[in-house]
Amino acid sequence: MPANERMSSRGQKASRTPVVRSQVPARLGRADRWLPIWILASMAVGVVAGRLWPGLATFIDSVKLGSTSLPIALGLLLMMYPPLARVRYDRLERVARDRRLLGASLLLNWVVGPALMFTLAWLLLPDLPDYRTGVIIVGLARCIAMVLIWNDLACGDREAAAVLVALNAIFQILAFAGLGWFYLDVLPGWLGLSTVPAGFSFRAIAESVLVFLGVPLLAGWASRRLGERLRGREWYERRFLPRISPLATWGLLFTVVVLFAMQGERISREPWEVVRIAAPLVIYFAIMFTVGFALGHALHLGYERTATLAFTGAGNNFELAIAVCVGTFGVVSGQALAGTVGPLIEVPALLGLVYVALWLRPRLFPRCVDATGCPGPGRDD
Repeated sequence: MPANERMSSRGQKASRTPVVRSQVPARLGRADRWLPIWILASMAVGVVAGRLWPGLATFIDSVKLGSTSLPIALGLLLMMYPPLARVRYDRLERVARDRRLLGASLLLNWVVGPALMFTLAWLLLPDLPDYRTGVIIVGLARCIAMVLIWNDLACGDREAAAVLVALNAIFQILAFAGLGWFYLDVLPGWLGLSTVPAGFSFRAIAESVLVFLGVPLLAGWASRRLGERLRGREWYERRFLPRISPLATWGLLFTVVVLFAMQGERISREPWEVVRIAAPLVIYFAIMFTVGFALGHALHLGYERTATLAFTGAGNNFELAIAVCVGTFGVVSGQALAGTVGPLIEVPALLGLVYVALWLRPRLFPRCVDATGCPGPGRDD
């Protein structure tokens, strides 16, 4: 190749990389671009509210239907509806045939995740049995809700995310109580450690899955079905979806305010204990995301499904974890505090990992990045 052509080729490659890098924040949209600041502000609002009104946590906790907190449910339903309304449900069958993706997800979520959290909890919280138990329960509750937000922000595969959260929901109903018994009662006994009876409510588990996944999933499916039938796909995707997209951000921020308000007084009173609980969680999120991303890359899943695999593996169903901890051990228990700290750490941690995923994309999957850093017309299935 002539020297001038080589120089031109190198110049084109050099010019493309900065474009992709500079467009990563823009991928998050005008409102979501400032999401870290909004989340920090929401955390501060929640903590201040919890401190100024000591009875606020009790009031929020009392507004429930069965074991489901209605304020948290409202925030999560608003948050999950837009991503599920974007899903192309006619593509789900193709995703469900991807055995590599499904097998990797089951391995990551139901073997690696619980075992890793059990190990980290015992290594970092050996002297705090209540917090340790709460952290282990967080590790057992696999994500079926907020992961849709992180997956969407990271340009993950929406259809794959819908299939994997549905798979997690099924396994959650079938396996959560058994895994709780194994990791809290059986395995510690085998290792000569202290044990904790696991008296989890099957009803609480089923309610969590039905409310936090079933309702928004049905609403998202019905929206697409009716919207495309009545007005056509172009109107649905170009007009309707942009209008409902802000609901996801507002639902997330509302949920953060509610969670921090419920534990604001205790967080400010016992900050060191919160730090102790946060340590295994931060390490867990980082390891699970890294393992999921490396596994997806090794299996040649493409960026979109690799990101989906990593985020569904790293996230947790904090709604279920909190419900189980409160229902089993009480609202003011150490287990309940550990369950609540879970999402308080998960939200900023996984938001940070969105930026990590978008940074890794042009480096590990250069062929699936266009000039804007967003998915092109074809999906890298």
